[in-house]
Amino acid sequence: MSSLKYIFITILACLLSGVASASPVIKAKLDSATVVMGSITTLHLTVEQDPGVKGHFPLFKIAYEKGYAGLCGDSVELRAPMKIDTIKNNNSLTIKYDVPVQSFDSGFYKLPELEFVAGVDTFRSNNVVLKVLPVANVTAETPIADYANVADPENPSIFDSLPDWLINYWWIFVIVIGIVIASIWLWKRYRDTGRILPKKPEPTPYEVAIAGLRGLKEKKLWENGMEKEYFTELTDILRIYLYRRFGINAMEMTSRQILAALSSNKETKDKKPMIRQILDMADFVKFAKVRPLPADNIKSLENAMTFVEQTNPLPPEEKTGEDDAKNGNGASDKDAEAIQSAVKGNKAEKGGEK
Repeated sequence: MSSLKYIFITILACLLSGVASASPVIKAKLDSATVVMGSITTLHLTVEQDPGVKGHFPLFKIAYEKGYAGLCGDSVELRAPMKIDTIKNNNSLTIKYDVPVQSFDSGFYKLPELEFVAGVDTFRSNNVVLKVLPVANVTAETPIADYANVADPENPSIFDSLPDWLINYWWIFVIVIGIVIASIWLWKRYRDTGRILPKKPEPTPYEVAIAGLRGLKEKKLWENGMEKEYFTELTDILRIYLYRRFGINAMEMTSRQILAALSSNKETKDKKPMIRQILDMADFVKFAKVRPLPADNIKSLENAMTFVEQTNPLPPEEKTGEDDAKNGNGASDKDAEAIQSAVKGNKAEKGGEK
């Protein structure tokens, strides 16, 4: 019976020693137990525990939220942030906390035990003592130091001499300067060109002619018995194209003169038969009152489209009307529009000379 009692006591002692070894051990120590009021010393806390144990100091959570945590009726304060260092050994874990401590009340303070919570258990550190000395009184005989001169900046800069309002609102000056520069540029552009926005590029002779021919086809004039109006508009489109594209003043020429001008131009010499068919048919309709067959109407439009397509320069000409007039290769849009309006206004019919 005594042997069973001995075994039971041995097993219980082993279990208690195992639990005791698993319990965290908290040790507290001050860097300096004596400080001057307002000075800071460091509280060193060491927690030795098993690696699987998770715990924390509830007081430190308050310090992080408020920036400090009061002790001894707020006479002593634990300051944040604090330094934490973890050291792992074989069977243990050591956590070191370096906590700033500060007091603004002189006196002798016994700091309370700091609680460490691990799961449902609470463990406490040992007590430490802090003595806070008052600041030395200044008497009438104590000389008072005069104000020190303003120190020069460590890394002087050119911006140090600028006023604060210029440093703070520099972006406003940048915007104003940008607006002034843009206004001057726009004014000079308007003075030189007479406009602020770039001029919309004028359509090329090819684009004008193709658009006119397509519009003529959509009107369906000859289908509605208006053959004369059909050929009048068709020849006007060609005459304007010849004037703008080759500088041939076709609006003031007879059919024979137009064909002669085409013969003297290398680009149009081999395409003269197409224009001849159109002009001949137009003269028959306008002067001889002939009603052409539908095939002749269609062929005339197709010849006009083919002539314009084959004489379209690649790439399109980018010369101005003034340069074209000098080189004899075309005329400006304004001249062509003026001639077209004059022809439509006068409706002068030329003698059917070829």
